[in-house]
Amino acid sequence: QLQLVESGGGLVQPGGSLRLTCTDSGFTLDTYAIAWFRQAPGKEREAVSCISSSDGRTYYPDSVKGRFTISRDNAKNTAYLQMNDLKPEDTAVYYCNALQRTTPPIPGVWGQGTQVTVSA
Repeated sequence: QLQLVESGGGLVQPGGSLRLTCTDSGFTLDTYAIAWFRQAPGKEREAVSCISSSDGRTYYPDSVKGRFTISRDNAKNTAYLQMNDLKPEDTAVYYCNALQRTTPPIPGVWGQGTQVTVSA
């Protein structure tokens, strides 16, 4: 069962940067679209980026556009989320997910996530 493992979270000051990493040791990710989600306390989980499996197309909501960059390295079976100019409102648990091949795509199994805290 494909279940991704996230890492790279931590405490960072406003304006700082973090790079999150997502990988799976048992399954090949290159045929899956990969998405990053986040969930802040008391809020619903929301998607913050997505990258397709085939042509590398990406998606970002307005809240992170221009600050976050999703990428993938299929040779390393890994996806990344580069987060720059972080704001306190970016504080959340971040999850990556290999989207199921449905129409529309829906999230697969959730991992444990990685905590990102933006605070002075």
